[in-house]
Amino acid sequence: MKSLVILGSTGSIGRQTLEVVSSFPKRFKIVGLAAGKNIKLLKKQIEKFKPQVVCVINKDCARVLKASIFSNVKILWGNKGYEEIASYPDVDLVVSAMVGISGLRPTLAALKAKKVVALANKEALVAGGNLIKKSIRFENQLLPIDSEHSAIFQLLLERDKNVLKRIILTASGGPFWEKDINFLKEVTPKEATHHPRWSMGAKISVDSATLMNKGLEVIEAMWLFDVGLEKIDIIIHPQSIVHSLVEFKDGVIFAQLSQPDMRLPISFAINFPERLPLTLSPLDLKGLTLSFFPPDFERFPCLKLALKAAEVGKSMPVVLNAANEVAVGAFLKGKIKFLDIPILVETIMNIHTLQEINNIEDIFAVDKWAREKAKEWIKTK
Repeated sequence: MKSLVILGSTGSIGRQTLEVVSSFPKRFKIVGLAAGKNIKLLKKQIEKFKPQVVCVINKDCARVLKASIFSNVKILWGNKGYEEIASYPDVDLVVSAMVGISGLRPTLAALKAKKVVALANKEALVAGGNLIKKSIRFENQLLPIDSEHSAIFQLLLERDKNVLKRIILTASGGPFWEKDINFLKEVTPKEATHHPRWSMGAKISVDSATLMNKGLEVIEAMWLFDVGLEKIDIIIHPQSIVHSLVEFKDGVIFAQLSQPDMRLPISFAINFPERLPLTLSPLDLKGLTLSFFPPDFERFPCLKLALKAAEVGKSMPVVLNAANEVAVGAFLKGKIKFLDIPILVETIMNIHTLQEINNIEDIFAVDKWAREKAKEWIKTK
């Protein structure tokens, strides 16, 4: 039986991970659950999965839990609590599914404690990829949960990476890939978070709508698979059936196809190297129509900005990620327009003085600077 800690248990990936665990009770045991402020749902998860330890965002949330019936559960809170639960003894695997850069410290803690990490927190890798790579202690310690990176990981297993020509990341295009620029001017948060293929959290749904998500995934792929930007291409695939492709030097392309269901890459990561017998609807090849299109960088400038950050490197991906997190948050609260998101991100990138990233303090110093500048920009709107 494999023992798990789930960071971000009340989020979309966390909930779906617990669905998979529920289907295979003899294979998995939940030792720890970490959430934010959704105490109501966390209480239900504690009642069902009976973890030894839980962690919440602050002392007030911890106090609410302690006042409940969970006297036999160790309750942690804050950044130190997330790091402690991520490196908890007798845990085999940590699912890193917190939103944003907040997941970086606990992900590093888990890796340094020699836990296998199933990573769904792409922002942590975007901002701290170099530190995460240095913290890996053994082969396949870091396993991707993103459907595209899971596909690439599977396609490259037991294949000679020396003859890899390129990685082709597929993108659904989000809800607006065919929309006119005039339509995008008045997009609402409700429209932006309504993805046509995937059920995701608000932040990643907006990133998918701006195609920033695909840009972040390019940076993620660079770190995960040790490839340069020149070896990664992006293609729009609205059906979300082909989850990514790899091409080798002889021109042969391999593709991974499956239903657009996050339980597939989740189950592969948490039970690696064995596959779980999931009871999902089979893929009907006879009824498939697959189409592919080039990305529109002019209509979706966030993608271009992410690729620029990937090319520049150093502290620029940290700035990109921080400014984008602030911009998306402001958009969801109605403080800025949808098309203000790339303008804000580009503005902060343009005023940033590039610097080397040597440690985690460097990352969070740059992150703090970018957030402050982004918030100042928002106040002028």
